[in-house]
Amino acid sequence: MGAIETVHGAGAGAAEAADAPEAGAGAGVTGPHGYSKDKDAHLKRLRRIEGQIRGLQRMVEEDVYCIDILTQVSASTKALQSFALQLLEEHLRHCVAHAVERGGPEVDAKVAEATAAIARLLRT
Repeated sequence: MGAIETVHGAGAGAAEAADAPEAGAGAGVTGPHGYSKDKDAHLKRLRRIEGQIRGLQRMVEEDVYCIDILTQVSASTKALQSFALQLLEEHLRHCVAHAVERGGPEVDAKVAEATAAIARLLRT
């Protein structure tokens, strides 16, 4: 997302980074994740998004018209948002649902975790 943050300004991501959990915050969670069954499809999709970002770099290098670049930024942003929503849905269907089945305090933790993720997505 760093490439997108630079569009908004150099300091735009600083406040979001402060709110974001540490890298690997869920690292203690083991077992199959909600996205595991579609992992190959997710990786393919992320590679396609990566290609879009590289395309943006080429457009800047080639001095393409600003509005054309912004159109591609918008498409890349939408692609990332769509990926995030799919990942969130899989998290709710798998990880949160699994916590609900087991019961206990983990349910509240998983719901709070999902709510925080949704809040981060809404800020973008």
